[in-house]
Amino acid sequence: MSSKGGATVLDAPQVSRVQKAAAPRRFAGAPSLRRDLAEDFEAPDDADGEGYVSKRSRSAMRLRLGSGLLRTNAGRGIAAGAVVAALAAVAGAIFGVRHYLLHNERFVIQNSASVQIIGNSHLTRPQLLSIFGEDVDRNILTVSLADRRAELERLPWVEHATVMRLLPDKLRVSIVERTPVAFVRQGGHIGLVDKTGVLLDMSVDDDTAAQRPHYSFPVVTGLSGDDPESTRSARMRLFTSFTADLDSEGKKLSDKLSEVDVSNPEDVKALIPEGSVDILVHFGDHDFLDRYKKFEENLPKWRVDYPKLASADMRYERQVVLEMQRGAEVPVKSADDAAAPAPKAAEKPAAKTVAAAKAKSVAKKPVAKAVAAKPQAKPAAHLQTAFDVKKHPQAGPQ
Repeated sequence: MSSKGGATVLDAPQVSRVQKAAAPRRFAGAPSLRRDLAEDFEAPDDADGEGYVSKRSRSAMRLRLGSGLLRTNAGRGIAAGAVVAALAAVAGAIFGVRHYLLHNERFVIQNSASVQIIGNSHLTRPQLLSIFGEDVDRNILTVSLADRRAELERLPWVEHATVMRLLPDKLRVSIVERTPVAFVRQGGHIGLVDKTGVLLDMSVDDDTAAQRPHYSFPVVTGLSGDDPESTRSARMRLFTSFTADLDSEGKKLSDKLSEVDVSNPEDVKALIPEGSVDILVHFGDHDFLDRYKKFEENLPKWRVDYPKLASADMRYERQVVLEMQRGAEVPVKSADDAAAPAPKAAEKPAAKTVAAAKAKSVAKKPVAKAVAAKPQAKPAAHLQTAFDVKKHPQAGPQ
């Protein structure tokens, strides 16, 4: 502070104003290149660039030359001619090879010895060679393998056949024969049948006798060559189901069967040898093994009580219907039974009796009753359901 002329002057402090520095301006960064373009502007490896220029020139020249040639008629003609020439060369080569294969003597089947056959045991070689008779002295490549296979599989014994060429001049035939499962009556002789119902003849040729297996089958009845294939197939399914059930425990009970009748799909009947006679047993269409066991369990007692036993119907759960041989009478067990009045019976070719099926414990004695039967062409043809009745003696002839 100072005074001048009586005036007082105050010195105000100097305020220094410092302007703030303005914030620096931000510039958006340059977008990054997707790839480094520097390589595009680099000088070629050659010092003078002559190699690079010559490559570019040759590429452009080829492009211009090709494009220009194909645009002209002459160029297109030359290209088409080249393609045709190439195709002709290929076709000529194929034709030449084909002509060689079809006309060369090396590919001709000389004789029947050129046909090899394997897998046949029932069919004879002459039977199979008859299919290939027209192929002898013929080019092997002209033989239709599919046709020969179809002809072979039309033979009853052939289940599957394979025919192949063995170049240069041989054929190989592989046969899979059908497997018979039973004998069957075919007219006046015995044949074989497989599981699908195909009827097979038994070969008697000595050439295959050593190769043929020896069979031990039951005889199946109820099949005929006149039946449709579907019918025979269904009946043989019933037969195989029957024998498989009997053999399910590994005892081969089917070997004890003499004959099996499958004509009725609801009642399989079988002849079972017992001593010097065959007993006809009705098994129905199910529970074959259980019914066989009941029959086998009761048979010794039935044979004692009914020596003339001809058949047993095992289809009923609580009882068994027994039938005697034609002309035989049901045995009378006591004098009291003999004194009882007997029912009238008209023309009884066979007598039937009702026997209680043997239980797991001790079985009761069979109850005997004379039952009138319809006249039959053969014993035990049709059996009737029977019920528990009182004992009556056998009626004498009227």
